[in-house]
Amino acid sequence: MEHPMSSTPMSESQVAAGVFEELPLEQEATKSQVVFNNEKIRQVSFAMDTNQVLTEHSAPRAVIVNILQGKIEFTVGGTANVVVPGDVIYLAPNDRHAVKALEPSRFSLTLIDMA
Repeated sequence: MEHPMSSTPMSESQVAAGVFEELPLEQEATKSQVVFNNEKIRQVSFAMDTNQVLTEHSAPRAVIVNILQGKIEFTVGGTANVVVPGDVIYLAPNDRHAVKALEPSRFSLTLIDMA
């Protein structure tokens, strides 16, 4: 996969190919990989096996989550939502959220600096 892991210049367009191959679904594991990253935007891909959990947390940036594969329980502000491929979630900066994979799942998360 051709993509910079640490820094992506804002003035340079790039394509990340083979993200799923670089981040396979593994039994009893949650894996993530930064795909693009600069001072305004950070894009991270996740692969989670069934029953894997990201405990409640928040991010200082706004977040957009795209569900790509599987079924996920995505809890925002204490309310659980079951989301599937094609669903999109917006999180305001500092909103508390948690994630549980209900089946092997993939999602992409984009953090956006609103300042």
